[in-house]
Amino acid sequence: MRYDVKDLSLSGMGRLRIEWAAKNMPVIASVAERFSASRPLEGIRIATCLHVTAETANLMLALKRGGANPVLCASNPLSTQDDVAANLVREHKIPVFAIKGEDNDTYYKHIAAALDHEPHITMDDGADLVTTLLSDRKDLIENIIGSTEETTTGVVRLKSMEREGVLKFPVIAVNDSQTKHFFDNRYGTGQSALDGIIRATNILLAGKRFVVCGYGWCGRGLAHTAKGLNAHVIVVEVDPIKALEAVMDGFDVMPIDEAAKVGEIFVTVAGNKSVIRGEHFEVMKNHAILANAGHFNVELDLIALEEMTVAKRKLRSFVVEHELKNGRHINILGEGRLINLAAAEGHPASVMDMSFANQALAAEYLVVNKGKLEPKVHVLPVEMDRQIALLKLKTMGYEIDTLSDEQASYLRGWREGT
Repeated sequence: MRYDVKDLSLSGMGRLRIEWAAKNMPVIASVAERFSASRPLEGIRIATCLHVTAETANLMLALKRGGANPVLCASNPLSTQDDVAANLVREHKIPVFAIKGEDNDTYYKHIAAALDHEPHITMDDGADLVTTLLSDRKDLIENIIGSTEETTTGVVRLKSMEREGVLKFPVIAVNDSQTKHFFDNRYGTGQSALDGIIRATNILLAGKRFVVCGYGWCGRGLAHTAKGLNAHVIVVEVDPIKALEAVMDGFDVMPIDEAAKVGEIFVTVAGNKSVIRGEHFEVMKNHAILANAGHFNVELDLIALEEMTVAKRKLRSFVVEHELKNGRHINILGEGRLINLAAAEGHPASVMDMSFANQALAAEYLVVNKGKLEPKVHVLPVEMDRQIALLKLKTMGYEIDTLSDEQASYLRGWREGT
């Protein structure tokens, strides 16, 4: 079995981490139990490019129980938990190609290794696997049943592929399931991004001017969580509807040109490049702190920052201080990569429970509907969303009402009025 992980001797630690996450993932456990009995993925090779964490490990185990033959590579060079990678290889015989801190060449070498698995299904977190397949491994396309995508950034890329006519197989936008983005993006990012910032800096957020660039579901969660820790939150947006929502939610809203002058902590979560640029670094307060919670490390223009830098030093494990020509200092956290995974442990298991249940069900859905789906971006049926939500509520100890026959009839009809 081919694999490339840091150290197999870390496997014991990884086992404990995986077990701990599993305690808070009852929905994926329920899916795995059903998969074990019905084996809906029997003989299906799945190449996954996801963050190699304890939560992802529980997804891999569920897929394997369903009969799949999975392989895993990292979707971010800094997000791998090396002990988890070791455990998946040593104890579960799942090929893993991921090392925390791998360079860019190794990152793409690992993606190539995952594609060497000749998958029937791919699972992506950012669409790098699909992009590489469509660009460099077109020989694999004929075997592909379909793909799934975990993130907003990846869905944006895939919809662009669809518009340009280069997408050759169906993709399930797992990110667009309500039990994914309403919870994972909002509550997961909101808590874990701040967890990463606090672990990296040990800074007090109360009283700080905290700038959130982007007010999508991730930005909403981040802004509200920072507000809950008594930060003074400023939102930067380009969409007038989202900006209006931020105002109505009680946040200050202003262009980045103005926010750069007053902010003390900046977090990009916009899904676009060069959100914070050279002209913004130039006017920032001395010792400003910058982090990224968007998928790719292009949201901060680090090339421009390097050109402005006269000296830099590593102050803490995930903090690099840049001294600028104007004498001010800018602190970059986690190399501008996903701060919640670079400096912390990513989303809590309880929200990834729903996200990865969606992933597992999406794989099953692709197999059941093989040959029936157009080569475009699809969303899982809403009924699956409801099933996942009901399972989650049940495991949390909550029950909900059901419609009476009279109520259901009323909602279906149109004759009964005032």
